[in-house]
Amino acid sequence: MQDCKKIVAALQGGGDSSDIREAAWQAGENGCQEAVPALAGLLASGNLGIQEAADQALRRIGGKATVEAVIPLLRSDEAPVRNLAMDILRETGAQDLPSLVGLLHDEDDDIRIFASDILGSTGSVAAVAPLGEALLRDPEVNVRYQAAVSLGELGLKDAARYLNKALGDEEWVQFSVIEALAKIRDDSSIGALAKALHKSSDLVASMIVEALGEMGNVKAVTMLMKHLDAASTALRNKICKAIVQILGGKSLKLLSEAERERFGHYLLVALTDEDEAVQDAAMTGLGFVGGEKASAEVLALASGLDPDRDHDRLVLAVDALAGMGPTRALELALEGDDARPAQVVVDVARRLCSAPLCEAMKSVFWGRDRDLQREIAQALCVCARPEDKPFFLEVLGRHEDGTVLKTALEYIGALGGEGVGELLFGFLEHPYDDVKEAALEACVQVGGQGLDDRFRAMFAEQDPVRRLMAVYAMGKLGVAGHVDEIRAALDDEVPDIRKVALESFGDSCVDLGQWLPAIRERLHDEHREVRLTVVELLGHCEGEELLPCLEEALDDEDDWVRVRAVEALGRRGAEAAVPRLVEIATGTNTLLALKAVEALGAIGGKTAFRALLEVLDAEDPELQAAAEDAVARIQESGEEEL
Repeated sequence: MQDCKKIVAALQGGGDSSDIREAAWQAGENGCQEAVPALAGLLASGNLGIQEAADQALRRIGGKATVEAVIPLLRSDEAPVRNLAMDILRETGAQDLPSLVGLLHDEDDDIRIFASDILGSTGSVAAVAPLGEALLRDPEVNVRYQAAVSLGELGLKDAARYLNKALGDEEWVQFSVIEALAKIRDDSSIGALAKALHKSSDLVASMIVEALGEMGNVKAVTMLMKHLDAASTALRNKICKAIVQILGGKSLKLLSEAERERFGHYLLVALTDEDEAVQDAAMTGLGFVGGEKASAEVLALASGLDPDRDHDRLVLAVDALAGMGPTRALELALEGDDARPAQVVVDVARRLCSAPLCEAMKSVFWGRDRDLQREIAQALCVCARPEDKPFFLEVLGRHEDGTVLKTALEYIGALGGEGVGELLFGFLEHPYDDVKEAALEACVQVGGQGLDDRFRAMFAEQDPVRRLMAVYAMGKLGVAGHVDEIRAALDDEVPDIRKVALESFGDSCVDLGQWLPAIRERLHDEHREVRLTVVELLGHCEGEELLPCLEEALDDEDDWVRVRAVEALGRRGAEAAVPRLVEIATGTNTLLALKAVEALGAIGGKTAFRALLEVLDAEDPELQAAAEDAVARIQESGEEEL
């Protein structure tokens, strides 16, 4: 450790700036208390580098000596020096509170303001009483203001009793007092704030109301409700917002019927406030206490919102309208010429699924534009009411839009029932591929012998697309019931059909054993996508008899088939495959080596562990990192037994 006396000498010796900065750094590093006065003096240096070095050193040394040495700089005529001193004292002041507290009695108003500011950063409960006294007794308004701010920064409940008493101070001080009380959130302040509300200016009263809302204490609700009638419109709107904040939506239902009616009237007024936050609170409240008029007003507001820019507010409006339930105002909006409110109502109807709104949507459907028709169809599909079946059957018979048709097919497929199979099957010839897909899924959902027979017949057709759809459907309907067709599909001349036939086993892994020879044959398919499908299938299904097939795939000519096989073996914990994986991990193909290392880490065991230790010496840093991770994984699982 360097001698502190030498450090002090270097600080005072007037050497070049680099020597002084080095000495300051050494002083902080070695905690040289003797250097504090010299360091404090350097804060007034015109050299920014020296100032910064001295600043950092003083913060590291800290203690009473630092506080006492820096305090005089608060009286500097240079603002940068004063600001630097305050920053240091904010960090170190708690180590000598008496010196800071003493400044609260200084004759200079500015010094008392500085001291009040610094004490707020100490985090000490011992600072509360001195700041409280300054708040209540200092003759300078700016000192009192800063004292209140600092009590709020401390955030200690002991400060509430001082702040409560200061609510009668000048308006400038009241601002900081209210903000501080909102931060502290002490129950004792609720009554004090409510009492001050009655004798404050509208500006201060508005701040009090916002503070009570943020504090969220239910005790304030009764007091706020009493103030509603006498308040100005702007203040009353703020009170409504605060009450909704405190109670939340559901608790508003606990108000008496008379209180709900009165409060709902005021919420309707608040809905027109210029402040969007007040509007949003009014919408939330009306969602629980509103009625027919409230529904119409919220709908009008929602209709003017931009779906992109005001997305969150629009969701809030829809929530509120759904909370009010189905109203005549919503039905009238559907019947009107304006598409925007009708769109909002459809969003609400999707939530409510009420009979009146569903019937109203069906009655206006054919007179609306395509976009709204799509939304109406989707809403009715979400509600999935059996009584809407005739409507959707009519849609399938009359409509030409693919999106609407897909929705109708989804509904009919989910509902099922007799007599719809032939209708659904007919849409497999639709010109739009996505409609065909929707129809195919609907057919699978409905099922039945009639559709089953149709798919068997379709599989015998020449059109490869028709055969592919048939294989997909039969696979979903059950491989066991379509053995001959699936077996033939595995040998089909069209690769996509072979691929879909393989995918049909994904839901019936338990029956895979009897199909293994036919599936294994596809490991040698001329098309990579088919071979990849085999590997993915074997990796997805359980069974020890499948592992040799995956090992066989390690010899595939395509790297990605081999990669998927390696991953599957690792996922399955195939210990028998470890020798092959070790061989790949030490091979020249980097991609495969990385995957093999990961697989060995997943499988674990002595052989894998020792092989990975050898890979740690690989030249490729990426491979080394992968081996380290794999070794760590085995070690964490406790599987290595050396």
